[in-house]
Amino acid sequence: MSFASMKSKSGQFAKLTQQIEKMSKPQGAGPDERLWKPGVDKSGNGYAVIRFLPEPDGEDLPWAQVWSHAFQGPGGWYIENSLTTLGQKDPVGELNRTLWNSGIDSDKEIARKQKRKLSYYSNVYVVKDQLNPENEGKVFLYKYGKKIHDKIVSSMQPQFEDEEPINPFDLWKGADFRIKIQTIGGYWNYDKSDFAAPSTLGNFSDERLEEIWKSQYSLKEFTDPSAFKSYEKLEERLNLVLGKTSRPTQGRRIEAEDEGMDFNGSDIVAPDPVVQADPTPSGFGSKIEESDEPDLSYFASLAAED
Repeated sequence: MSFASMKSKSGQFAKLTQQIEKMSKPQGAGPDERLWKPGVDKSGNGYAVIRFLPEPDGEDLPWAQVWSHAFQGPGGWYIENSLTTLGQKDPVGELNRTLWNSGIDSDKEIARKQKRKLSYYSNVYVVKDQLNPENEGKVFLYKYGKKIHDKIVSSMQPQFEDEEPINPFDLWKGADFRIKIQTIGGYWNYDKSDFAAPSTLGNFSDERLEEIWKSQYSLKEFTDPSAFKSYEKLEERLNLVLGKTSRPTQGRRIEAEDEGMDFNGSDIVAPDPVVQADPTPSGFGSKIEESDEPDLSYFASLAAED
């Protein structure tokens, strides 16, 4: 900004006021409007069509990968980003290593329940949203789990010779992703979801595609070190959850959405902010989306390190 430009804006501080209001708003007080989430009807089925978008300008990948932990102990819930996302040691990982290496089946079961979980974030263009058509034609962030990521990988590395590999993140030669949800055993199942035939997104002109590309959100924030608590803070929270320290009198309600784990409960309270890089809170009245198998290879690798 030039000095002349700064002078012309003298006395205007609406943006500063908005930022102050944003900063004063408690974390978790409401859903992140950048996040899109599919829905299901009364029968438990859902259908939507999205297009995964390329990496934002200046970034290397079209997705961000975040490990996290979510489990309940006698002192409440532990829902935090894992420092293993950054290639660092994490107190839950250290504890799970000890439990796994004990060779005791009950310890291994505890480690399984405290396993870390992998989530991904990508920019998507919503092509069709039956339950919320007002989302159509807009760009959102989308959080998804291993099952959908595996479908992305399979589209790029097909198993059969009669299948052509595609880059689903390509604006011109990618493909729309048809999300088909079935509620099975109380959980959302994505097995029938698939990619359509390759095509230019919306058959749009390059000018329109550029507008869409430029409207994406940065993915760097999800793996920025500032989105993670220190080892000491996480250890303090872990000790509280495990009942090793007393609970502060003041707490606040946890709201968290995660795939593959059931966080249903009533009046779950925690004194600390929940996962900072998970801006997709939802109430505890609904089942969680994907059911992934325990990450046993993770614990095996931990055991192998000793």
